[in-house]
Amino acid sequence: MARILYIEDETDIGEWVKQRLMEQDHDVTWLTTGEKAEQYIREVDIVILDVMLPGLDGFSLGKRIKKEKPDMPILMLSARTAVEDKLEGLGFADDYVTKPFHPDELAARVDVLLRRYDKQDELLQLQHLAVNTQDLYIINQETGEEIQLTGKQYHIFRYFLRHLNQILTKEQLYEGVWGEQYIEGDKTLMVHIRHLREKLEKDPARPTIIETIRGIGYRVRK
Repeated sequence: MARILYIEDETDIGEWVKQRLMEQDHDVTWLTTGEKAEQYIREVDIVILDVMLPGLDGFSLGKRIKKEKPDMPILMLSARTAVEDKLEGLGFADDYVTKPFHPDELAARVDVLLRRYDKQDELLQLQHLAVNTQDLYIINQETGEEIQLTGKQYHIFRYFLRHLNQILTKEQLYEGVWGEQYIEGDKTLMVHIRHLREKLEKDPARPTIIETIRGIGYRVRK
């Protein structure tokens, strides 16, 4: 059983989805706006979020949730099918489901996300690093020393681990970590990644953990 925060303003859809999720033995808190969402995110295991909401839209709310709690899985629901909308959603969310959808598909996607995040307290081996991905406790196994990250370095590395083996653009990284639109030419992300490499890499001048994908962005590969 998972504790689910479900935010949907359409009553018919909301009642139907809530009932289906409860039939899967999940504990569901259903809100029709995002006004009180932040009161619940410390108490739930996953957020299911509609894009079209009164007041703060789902994209803005989702980015705000991820900024406050980066390890919270978010599944977006939307009638929007344009590629641009899906890319915007997947820039911060973990999954994006377009309406109409089958209840079994929704339940399956919820289960996949819960299993993915349940694995985060396993130890991840990244070359000479042992990483507890739940608490982001990083040990250099060659020296036995713990590697301490600053707050922003923590969020950047957490974002990489959530998208392990994926090539991430500068835009995706900046918007996923800072929650703001990336401005071409801004060196902020590059500076933070340089400092992060100085802590994580054996040779920061020749990084092998945080790879540079020329002309695109970066990747952390297991």
